[in-house]
Formats: sequence, C-alpha cells, structure tokens
Amino acid sequence: MSANKLLLKFARRYPGRILLTVILGFSGALFNGISTTLIVPVLLSFLQEAVELRGAPPFIKTLMYPFEGMPQNQRLVFMTAAIVLAIILKNIASYINTLLATSLTRSLTFDLRETGLRLLLEVDLDFYSKTKVGDLINRLGGEIGRTASAVGIAIGMFTTSITVLVFVSLLLSISWKLTVTATVLLGLVAWGNQHIINRSKYFGHLLSEMSKDYSVRVLETMTGIRLVKSTGNEEREYQRIKNLIQRREQADFQAQVNYAAIAPINEVVNLIVIILIVFIGRTIFANEIESISTVLLTYLLVLFRLIPLISQLNGGRSQFANTSASVEVVNDFLSCDDKPFMLNGSVPYTHLRSGIHFNKISFSYPNHKNVVLQGIDLFLPHGTTLALVGNSGSGKSTLADLLPRFYDPTEGCISIDGMDLRKFELKSLRKAMGIVSQDTFLFNASVRENIAYARPQATEAEIMEAAKGANAYEFIELLPEGLDTRIGDRGVMLSGGQRQRISIARALLQNPEILILDEATSSLDTVSERYVQEAIEKLSCDRTTLVIAHRLSTVQKADKIAVIDRGQVVEIGSHEELLAKGGYYTRLYSVQFAEETARDEALIRGSYEIRTRLTPMIAYLKLLVDEMVDSPEERDELIRESFHSAANIFKTLEFIENTIKRQAVKK
Repeated sequence: MSANKLLLKFARRYPGRILLTVILGFSGALFNGISTTLIVPVLLSFLQEAVELRGAPPFIKTLMYPFEGMPQNQRLVFMTAAIVLAIILKNIASYINTLLATSLTRSLTFDLRETGLRLLLEVDLDFYSKTKVGDLINRLGGEIGRTASAVGIAIGMFTTSITVLVFVSLLLSISWKLTVTATVLLGLVAWGNQHIINRSKYFGHLLSEMSKDYSVRVLETMTGIRLVKSTGNEEREYQRIKNLIQRREQADFQAQVNYAAIAPINEVVNLIVIILIVFIGRTIFANEIESISTVLLTYLLVLFRLIPLISQLNGGRSQFANTSASVEVVNDFLSCDDKPFMLNGSVPYTHLRSGIHFNKISFSYPNHKNVVLQGIDLFLPHGTTLALVGNSGSGKSTLADLLPRFYDPTEGCISIDGMDLRKFELKSLRKAMGIVSQDTFLFNASVRENIAYARPQATEAEIMEAAKGANAYEFIELLPEGLDTRIGDRGVMLSGGQRQRISIARALLQNPEILILDEATSSLDTVSERYVQEAIEKLSCDRTTLVIAHRLSTVQKADKIAVIDRGQVVEIGSHEELLAKGGYYTRLYSVQFAEETARDEALIRGSYEIRTRLTPMIAYLKLLVDEMVDSPEERDELIRESFHSAANIFKTLEFIENTIKRQAVKK
C-alpha cells in the first residue's frame, strides 16, 4: 500500500511528464506492432509473387491496404521501407521514453531527499533521542536510492505493459481462440513466477535490515574511534563490521540468484507454451492450414515478440518486490504522523524587557512516566544571572532545555515579558539565545567558519574581536593557518579548553540577548578553566544569563542561585544568603571545598616532592654534561642516581594524577 501511495503522490506531482510517458509508451508499442505484423507478408513476398490475404483479420488487411494495386517490386520496396520507418519511430519513442523515465527517477530522488532533509531539520530533538543516526543516514541515502529505482522499475513495467496490451490486441485480432489459450498458459507461467517474486520481497526486506545495521555500526565505530583505539578493540570492531558486510552480501547474492533464475525458467516454460500453441493451432485450423499460412505465421511472430516482454514484465515484478521494502521504509521515514514537531508560534521575538518566568513548571519526557521537574517557579530578571546547582540528575539541564523550546513543559509555562514562550516564532526566539554547553560541537571546517556559524556574514574584524573576547586569539595565532586552519571532525585538532573557547567566541559573535551556560567548564583542567571562565564572564556581562554549574566556585558571583534536588527547587538566594542558611547549598559547598582543599594539598605536596628530587638530578646531569667526573665508576653512580630521581618524580606525578582522578569521581 505504501508503494502505491508513493507512486500516486509522484504521479500527481508530475502529471505532464507521466502523460507524455504513457503517450510515448503507447506510440512505441504501436510502431513495434506494425513493424512486426508487416514482416511476414514481406518475407513471403520474397518467396512468391503475391501474398494471399484470404481470411486475414481486418487489422492486417488495413495495414496492407496502402500497398494494394502496386507492382510487385514497388510493393515490396514500400512495405520494407514501412517496416524500417516503423522500427525507427519505435526506437525514437523508446529512447525518449527512457530519457524521460530517467529524468522522472532523478526528480523523485531529489524530491525524496529534499523532503527527508527538511523533515530531519524540522523534527524535534526527542526524535533523535530514539533514533540511531546511522539508520537515518541509511534511509536518506541508500533506501531513498532504492525507492527511486523502484519507481523507475514501475515506469518500465508500465511501458512494457502498454506494449504487451498492444501485442495482445494484435493477437486477438488474428485469432481470439489461440489468444485465449495463450493467455491461460502464460497466466500459469506468471502464477508460477509468484513464488520467485515472494522470495524477492523477502530478500528485499532482509537487504534493507542488513543495510541499516551496517550503516549504524560503521557510523558508531567511526564516531567512537578514539574509544575503539584506546581500548584496543580495532580487531573486534573489524570482525563485527566484516560479519555485517558478509551477511549483507550474502543476502544480496541470494537476491541476485533468485532474480537470475527468472530468465532461464521463463525461457524453457515459454518454449513449451509456444509448442503447445502450435499444436493447438494445427488442431483449430486443420482444415484450412494452407489458406491461412500468412495469418498463422504472423500470429506466431507476434507471439514470439510478446513472450520476451512477458518475461521482462515478470523480471520487473521481481525487482519491484525486492525494492518494495525500501519503499515502505522511506514512506514510514517521510511520514509526519508518528514524529514529534514543535508547534511554531506566530509572534516574532524582538526584545527582552522585564524578564523570564518559569511559572510552576512540571515536565516528563515523552512516553516516560517519571516526572523530571515538578512545580519549578523561578524568575530571571533582565540583565541578571540565575545559576542552577545540584547533584547530577536533579533536572538542571532539562530545565535549561525548556527555555529554547527543545521541549515544552507538560504543566505550567515559561513566559517572556508575560507572554507564553509557545506564542513566539521559534526561529527568531532561538536566534536571540546563545548556548554554551560542556559538549561543544564544532564542524570539520576552519576556525573562521566555526566562529561565524551563527553569523556567516560577519566581517574579519568582528570574528577577530569575538576570538579575543573569548581568550581564543592567542592559540588561534599559533595554528598553522590561523583562522583558516581546519580543526578536524568535531574539532579533534584542538584541546577541550580550546574547543570551549571557540564555542564562546561563536556565542560572542552571535551577540545573544539571552545566554544559557550548561556546565561549560566542568570537563576542563585548571588552566583551561581559568581561561574559559574569564571568557564566560565577558560573554555574560550585561546579558540575561541562565547558568548550570557543578563547581560552585564558578557561580558565586551570580545574582541568584537556585538549588535543585530531584526536580524541585529546595533553596534560592545569593551565595552569601545560602551559606548563611546552613542548608543543602552549604553542604554542597562544604563537600566541594573539602575536596578542593585536599586536591590543593596534594598538589602542594607533590610539587615539593618533585622539586626535592629534581634539584639533585639536575646537579648530577650537569656534572655529566660538563665531564667533571673522575672515574667511570663515579660516572655510572651519577647516572644511577639520576635514574632513581627520575623514577621517583614519575611516581609523584602518578600520585598527583590519581588524587585528581579520585576527586573527579567523587564529583
């Protein structure tokens, strides 16, 4: 049914070209029938002086009428010329029909991919949380390609069907008795082919599943290549993907074997059908076999031309069945009924005047019963900073996702200057917001293109100013090609702190009125955190800012701090006010302060230990370099001491690293 719907939709979109295809198909079939019908009289004219047309059907008499009254030699020449002309016209019509069918297939491919791409860009984020990206790429690429092929096959089958109908009409005009017999016999052949067609459909579904699994696994492996290499799992992933390739190729081979069986089986069966029809024809015309030799020969010639077309039609049915699974997949992919779309408001967002109100917000993810947020009531005044703190899983990031309408609250509403967020036009609303998160995404493009992504029309000076404001200009200058340096997939050529500063530069250039910072420094080292924190302070200056932070030291200057626990606001106030309460925030702060103190002490002890070991080692090495040793034994002793000092330094560094890791795990 999905295939029929898709074909019907396609026919409605291109009615002119579809109609022209029908006309060309019919014209080609008609010229083909005329040339085939005239061949027998011409061949007989070479063998005898006149062609007997007694008992000939009206169609043959009509074709022969223009040549009556001509001398035999001229008649033969004109009939031969008519055959050649009919064949030329048939091939011209077929050639144009092929070009048109190819054009239609390409148009469909473009339309499907354009529609699929538009859908993927407009569908809600919740759709991506439930769908594998590799599957989407497979659908947008391979499955749509196979669907377009299915339409091309359908067009070819339609043209072939027209030709078959023309030839069947010719056969009926010659002998309806033989035609009924041939139809029954050839119908049995088509019925016998149904088993092969069913197997083709099965292999088509299998190929579609194998292609999806292959695409998903390859994309996941390439995306997680760092993890694959760091765990030494290259061979394991290789064997997994190799197994998927083998299974897919096996399914493809079985489909090809199944399809290849159609032609030889049909050829043998069709030969038997022709022999049966000859015997039946001899029985039907036993008393007048000599007088209707022209008619019988013409019938057999037309039948010979018809049978390969029927075999071609059966082959097309098998191919269409094989690709029908892809048609169903694409039809499901392009269907909007089962996908979430965010309703778009009609009011263009212009400017924030008073503030943002989270008005008794409750939220649970689609198709999940667990309530993530419950009764959140917060107000973020214009030009101020509101920080959200709490343990992991408390709902901080979810609340931030509601502001740019990645999701909508299940209860309550978010309002800007008193107007429900859902009334604003989505594009203008989101353009007014800048988001910097811990999972920074960068394109495999130049630094310039990544910074200017939100404002492609930005000038060189504006890009440089944004880079300086984000503390990124210094390291950008050191890159091989500066702003034009390509940074690899997801910015792999840069460190975590550098990627984060590029993200902040992008937000600075965007110049958003509302800023959302989602744990932007949580995964950075101390030095990178200091650079990024300075950039964030510049970015959030004079902006309405919502900050999500794990490290409380980064939000002490916030105007208000809301402590969230299990989806509810348990405390709210400034840093000093919350500490004075001695509640939840105080406990969080005490734990983090103790951890940071322990870490600092470990660093101080480690630094002292390294200096203690490094000083004599440098002295030993200087003696060796200056060749101030008296004997080989003394030289060996200095080398041993230097080695022991280096080993102790290594152990101290390992101790510092483990201490920092333990603190990170506790967080």
